[in-house]
Amino acid sequence: MPTSYPKSKLKVLLLENVSEEAVQEFRQNGYENITHLKTALTEEELVSRIGNVHILGIRSKTSVTAKVLEAAEKLLAVGCFCIGTDQVDMAAAMRKGVVVFNAPYSNTRSVAELVIGTAIMLIRRIPEKNKLMHEGTWMKDARNSHELRGKTLGVVGYGNIGSQVSIMAESLGMKVIFYDTVKKLPLGNAAQAGSLSDLLKVADIISIHTPAGASTSNMINKKTLAQCKKGAILINFARGEVVDLNAMRNALETGALSGAAVDVYPDEPGENGAAFSCPLQQMPNVLLTPHIGGSTEEAQVNIGQDVSSKLVAFLDTGVTTGSLSVPQLTLPVQENTHRILHIHKNVPGVLSAINSELSLHNINILGQYLKTKDEIGYVVLDIDKKASREVADLLGKVKGTIKVRSLY
Repeated sequence: MPTSYPKSKLKVLLLENVSEEAVQEFRQNGYENITHLKTALTEEELVSRIGNVHILGIRSKTSVTAKVLEAAEKLLAVGCFCIGTDQVDMAAAMRKGVVVFNAPYSNTRSVAELVIGTAIMLIRRIPEKNKLMHEGTWMKDARNSHELRGKTLGVVGYGNIGSQVSIMAESLGMKVIFYDTVKKLPLGNAAQAGSLSDLLKVADIISIHTPAGASTSNMINKKTLAQCKKGAILINFARGEVVDLNAMRNALETGALSGAAVDVYPDEPGENGAAFSCPLQQMPNVLLTPHIGGSTEEAQVNIGQDVSSKLVAFLDTGVTTGSLSVPQLTLPVQENTHRILHIHKNVPGVLSAINSELSLHNINILGQYLKTKDEIGYVVLDIDKKASREVADLLGKVKGTIKVRSLY
C-alpha cells in the first residue's frame, strides 16, 4: 500500500520479546525501522524513549501510563500482544487519540488447556507425590486423590477463556457452573450461578477468569474463601490482584482449600532470572507458575500475527477494527483519492466544521466514514486526488481536533 509518508521513518518499538512473527509482519509491509527488545521497560525508561516512537508493542509487564502517553508526541498506536489491556491507561490513550489493539482470542486455548491440566494435577495431588519422588521417597497412595469426572467446576468470569474452560471440562464429565456480573448465554450444559457465594458453596474446583479492576480487586479474600466448599481447589490464571494470597495460604493451612494453582501475582518481576517471593511458596499441593498461561509457541505466533496485522492495517488504511480506545471503523480502499484520518473530541459540530472547511476550499468528498465512542469521534475522509496534500493542515485547525493524519 503506497502511503504519503516514507514508511522507513515510522519507528516501531517492540518490548518484552514480542513474537518474531510481529517483526516479520511489519517488515513484509515495508516497515523496517524496528527496535525489538526482550525486556519490559519501567515508566521512566519508556518516557525517555517514547518521544519519537510511532508504534509501541508491549505484553503484560510494561505499563503505558498517562505520563508515558504525555511524552509520546508521535505515538499513533499501541499493540498489546496479550489478552488484557489493564496495563494501558485507556482514558489517557483516548484523550490523545492513540489507537490501542490487543489479541482477545489468540491464547485462549493455551490458557484453557493449562487450567484443565492443572486441575487434574491438583485433584490427584501430583505436586506432593512429585516432590517425594524427587526426594527419594516412594509413596503409592490413593488417599485424597480423585477423578475430575463427576466433580463441579466453578468458573468465575465467563469470557473467552472461562467459556472455553467450561466446554473442555464438560468433555471430561464435569458439571460446570459459572458466575459473571452480566447475564451470559451458557455454552453446553453450563449453568449461571446467581452470585459468587452460590458458586463457591458447591464448586469442587474454582477457576478465576476475571479482569483486573476496582470491582475485582481482592475479590477472593478471607470472607469469600470461608464460603468455599471444604476441600475445594482454587486456580487463578487471571490477574494477580484478584486473589489475596495471604488469605489463600491460611485457607490451605486450615484445610479449607485442598490445593491451589497460581500463575499471576500482585507483584511480578520484570525479567527472567529475577528474584521472586510469594506467600504460597513451599506449600503442599500448590502449583506456582511464572505467568505462562498463554505462553506457548503456538499462542505467541498467533498473537504476534493478530496484533501486528491490526497495527499494519491501521497504518496503511486507517482501519481500526479491534480498537479499544478509538471507534472501530472498517472501510474499503478507494482508488485515486487522498485519505485523511481525523480523530476529534466527540462534541457537536465537528463534522459540520470539517465539511465546511472542505467546501470552502472546493474540495470534493468522495467517501466519508464517521463513528463515535464515548469522548472520541473518528472520521475517515476520501477526497478528490486533485486536492492539495495540505488539506490535513486545514482540518487540524478545526475546533475539537485531537489528531489528523494524511494517509495516502
